[in-house]
Amino acid sequence: MAAKREPMSNVDTAWWRMEDPTNLMMITGVILFPEPLDYQKVKRLLEERLLRFNRFRQRVVESRGPLGGNPYWEVDPHFDWNYHLRQIRLPEPGDEHELKKVVSKYMSKPLDYNRPLWQFHIIRNFKNGSALLGRLHHCIGDGTALVRVLFSLTDPTPDMNDQAHFQEIKQAELEKAEEKKGLLSTLVDPFISAAEKMLHFGETALHEGMEALLNPSRVLDAARYVVNTAESISKLLLSPADPPTLFKGRLGIKKRAAWSRPVALQDVKTIGKTMGGTVNDVLLTAMTGSLRRYLIEKGQNVEGIEIRAAVPVNLRPPEKALELGNKFGLVFLPLPIGEADPVQRLNILHERMNQLKKSPEALLLFGLLQAVAMTPQEIQDLVVSIFAKKVTAVMTNVAGPPKTIYLTGVPIDNIFFWVPQSGRVGMGVSIFSYAGKVTLGVATDVGLVPHPEEIIEGFHQEFEALLSRIPRGERLTGQLTSTGPLHLQDSESTATEWGGQQRCQATTRKGTRCKNPAREGSQYCAVHQPRSTEDG
Repeated sequence: MAAKREPMSNVDTAWWRMEDPTNLMMITGVILFPEPLDYQKVKRLLEERLLRFNRFRQRVVESRGPLGGNPYWEVDPHFDWNYHLRQIRLPEPGDEHELKKVVSKYMSKPLDYNRPLWQFHIIRNFKNGSALLGRLHHCIGDGTALVRVLFSLTDPTPDMNDQAHFQEIKQAELEKAEEKKGLLSTLVDPFISAAEKMLHFGETALHEGMEALLNPSRVLDAARYVVNTAESISKLLLSPADPPTLFKGRLGIKKRAAWSRPVALQDVKTIGKTMGGTVNDVLLTAMTGSLRRYLIEKGQNVEGIEIRAAVPVNLRPPEKALELGNKFGLVFLPLPIGEADPVQRLNILHERMNQLKKSPEALLLFGLLQAVAMTPQEIQDLVVSIFAKKVTAVMTNVAGPPKTIYLTGVPIDNIFFWVPQSGRVGMGVSIFSYAGKVTLGVATDVGLVPHPEEIIEGFHQEFEALLSRIPRGERLTGQLTSTGPLHLQDSESTATEWGGQQRCQATTRKGTRCKNPAREGSQYCAVHQPRSTEDG
């Protein structure tokens, strides 16, 4: 008896067919733990909670009809735990450098297409604890869906039998939708109803046509919708390609992963509140400044340069938070690389993000992905190529739980992830907030950016430059550690680095934090004393 098959949706098919050896459509994530994980406990957890989602039992089977068509999902009759959950022991000294090498290796390695498209590795000998490396194909679901599904594996307490957790997940998602904190997720509200309209537009076209004969006003509504869409398509297609930079070029198979030290979310919020921006504006400003630094250090002229980042926009209603599949659009955000002043850069990004929130661009690209999936492969490749030329990076921001959560009873120290870069895009930037801290993940093509750690360091320098403009009494500065909970301290204690003398708060011409001690009664050293007309 043939296995029961389920057709893949158009949008999921589009992501499946974007797979390329030089750009694998995988979402890769790492979870850090202060204690070793137990293999059998993790396996039992995945059996009970992950496999309740059918998609994680299913493999992809291509359609064999004469006209092709979308592939199908079918249950894998040979499901093998030895493939889906493996163990690795890091070589000595078992530090972050060794972990980055392992993550980069598997980020560059495709999943087995004959099996369900996911795999976890328990990584032993990482410091005094362990790590969990996960890889999941984009056609199973977008980043928002997969992150929330993975959170269903966790508990709010060490008690794994806490059955109230699933209700807490749903409640937390509803509360998050109401908070509107300024993260990328706040773009979702204007588009949800429109997305539903897009999904049903084609299905109801015949009915709408008949109804229009009885109600001519419906013709005007439909005409406006089509005109707006056509204008947006023209704007996207006719926009110039991104300028040539070190971030663009021919891609290879090898990728490299890097991640930042955690920064205090409260500090990010304080900067945003003081400078009139959102959490997301602050993080994008620091990241844009980091890319600027990288290009300057490599000898590239950045005057007047702008590059676009493709920013995913969640179109999934909160009540469907645990529903798999891809329900997101994309907006193209121009990053002002040529702007040297971080405050002005923040203002520019804030204004552009506000404009994008009012734009139909995300909805348009969601619909375009649906349409592209129904075209021949050659047309799909052409469309992907056109848009890839207009984008230099993919940037996404996901808000995680505000408090520590547990997996198999073990507390999670930190979480970070990397999204795939569709088409010929060679860099991905992922920002994740968890338990009061924010971590940045950067994935690059080795042939273009061999050492993404340089971009990470630039991010920290840019963030410090923004933070240095905030009075110390208003900061909640976090100890930036690679693992472990974020220990918040009074800003006075973190500023005493010369036997009780405070460090200068200025930024040098090279963009780095000044290392001189501050003068008594001032936040600055003798070199960087502000003028009397300026606010230090």
